This record gives sequence, C-alpha cells and structure tokens, in this order.
Amino acid sequence: MEFHYHLPVNILFGRGTVSRIGELAIPYGIRALIVTGHNSTKKSGLLDRVIHYLNKEGITCVVFDKVRRNPLTTTALEAAETARINQCEMVIGVGGGSVLDCAKAAAFMSVNDGDINDYIFQRISGYQALPILLIPTTCGTGSEGNGFAVLTNPETGDKKSLRCNAIVAKVSIIDSECMMTMPKSVLASVGYDALCHCMEAYISKLSQPMTDVICQSGMEAIGKYLIPVFLGEDCPEAWDALSLASTFGGMAIHSAGVTVAHGMEHPVSGLKDVVHGKGLAALTPIVMEKSLSKMSDKYTEIAKYIGGSSALDLPDRLRWFQSQLNLEVRLRDFGIQETDLSWLTENCMKVSASGLHAHPVCFSQDEIYQIYEQAL
Repeated sequence: MEFHYHLPVNILFGRGTVSRIGELAIPYGIRALIVTGHNSTKKSGLLDRVIHYLNKEGITCVVFDKVRRNPLTTTALEAAETARINQCEMVIGVGGGSVLDCAKAAAFMSVNDGDINDYIFQRISGYQALPILLIPTTCGTGSEGNGFAVLTNPETGDKKSLRCNAIVAKVSIIDSECMMTMPKSVLASVGYDALCHCMEAYISKLSQPMTDVICQSGMEAIGKYLIPVFLGEDCPEAWDALSLASTFGGMAIHSAGVTVAHGMEHPVSGLKDVVHGKGLAALTPIVMEKSLSKMSDKYTEIAKYIGGSSALDLPDRLRWFQSQLNLEVRLRDFGIQETDLSWLTENCMKVSASGLHAHPVCFSQDEIYQIYEQAL
C-alpha cells in the first residue's frame, strides 16, 4: 500500500485557549484583519475578547463583519480589499464555517491578482496567502483543519471550493467554550455536516489509512454526543468531543474529499441560500440508499456508529438520527421546485465532478436528477 498525507495545520485545542490568540499572532505582524459575521460573536462578547487579547500584545485590528451563511465570492473580495487598504499582515477568522472560509479566501485574494473564480476552477494557481489564524464558533465545517474555502458565485450560483495549502491556517484555536452559545438548531445542522464529512471521506475512493482513522474517531464522537447535547446535555466533555470531531472531519476531507451528497447539496445552497446541513439532511439518506449496490464493511461501520448493525440499516438509521435533531426535511421545504431540478443536475455535474468521481458508485446525470427528484 502507498499513500500520501500532508496537512500543515497548527492546532491548539482546549477550553479557554482562545485567550492565547494574541501571543500566537505575534509572529505574523502587528496589524490584523478580523473577519466575522454580523451578530453572534458580538452578542457573545467573543469578538471584544479577541480584540482585547490582540491589543494586549500590541496588535491593531480592523474588523470586517459582513459575512453571511454560504459566503459569496464578492464578499471575500471585499474583505481582501479591506486587508490591502489597511496593510494588514494577517487575517483572523472568528465565527462559523462561513466566516472561516471567507477569511481564508480573503487572505488568499489579498496577495493574488485576477479572478477568484479562475482559482476556484483551477484555471490558474496561487501559492501564497496572508497568514491565517482561525477561531471556530461552530462544530461543523472543520474549515479550521483544511485548505478549503467554499464560496458561492452570486452571478452563476456556482458553489465550489477554493483549494490550496496556502490557505491552511497557521494557527487554529479550537476552544469548545466558544461554541456553547450557538442555538441548538445551528448545532444540529453543523453537527450533521461534520458527520457527513466523516462519512463521505470514509467511503471515498481517495480514502486511506490516515483518513480512515480520523473519520472513525469523528463518527464515534458525533454518534455518541450530538443528540444528547442537542437535547440539552451541556456536558463540557461532550462539547470537547464534538469540537474535535468537527476538526477531524475537516482534516479528513482535505485528503479524501467529499462525495455525492456534498456534491449535490452545493448547487442547492448555491441556488437558494439553504442552510448547508439541512440540505445534506434532505439528500444524504437517499444517496446512501442508492449506493447500497456497492455495500462494504465501511457502510456497516458507519451504521454501527449511529445505532445500526449492517450496511442495509444505514439509510434508515440516518433518517432516525436526523429525526432526533429535527432535521426531517425535503428539498421543497427550501423553495426548490421541480423546474429547478435540471439546473441543479447540470450544475452538480459541472461544479462537483471530483466529488462524484470519488463516490463508490458512479451515478449518471439521469441518476443524479432522479435523486434530486426523490428528495423533493
């Protein structure tokens, strides 16, 4: 067996570690762009705390707070321009996965010329970015543990990842105390996203022993703790486990990628600004059901992590798991109509080709359409 695993991310894990952001930022300069969202980090007081810790070390901060869910390429470019105008030497992302992705893209585009979409579709390459420091406030995307930044082009609806090692964080602080203030509905969707990362990287044709072990640890923790925490069991150790599982999912997809469920969801949220985890909930059980022709020990293992006993149990166990998280959803719940299915299918084939190829089952364009139809 031969495989390659390279992920140069510096992770600091532990409750209370956000207080060390200042000392960890010192090597990268004295002027930082902080990328965050409109509300949550302000309401929780985390943004003020981060600025305080940075100021204590003599680091001046410029705040960019325009990031929304499913971040846009245009927002990332605006953040990059803010970094350039203010001569920022580093970019610090404080927030959920959308914020972290936007921060990474802003750090990249602040030192690279041209159209960001050319980099996303790998028509041209870039190999540098401003130093990136990340503080996740949700346990879902795992963006703090990889070199991906998922962005939506508002002109075309294309939702696709900017991918390169230059946007792997110099420092990622994973402090579960920063996550405990998120609403439980957010926890459900981001936690399900983390589970999907682990499941998809685990079954991917690009999987290998390193990613398999990471995925297994992530799925075990999510299967054990996500539902209890969602139902109100605010045990610090459970939050730690979910936070680490999210990072594991991000680390795994850096090497093994995602597969069909993510590939099909991206057009959905690109078109209708759907909450990503909810879009995955509408599609994943059906994708798994259609994949049973390639049953393997891995499908059985996944089922066991969520209370099943065999590969055949997996789709129904996923539906049960989702029901416990109030994630019983259909595409029509998001405003998707039958007239949208052709566009979704064509866009999926265009923007998600790598994920489709990595899936254990090779689905035709007609079969992708049929899955969308069944999920409607």
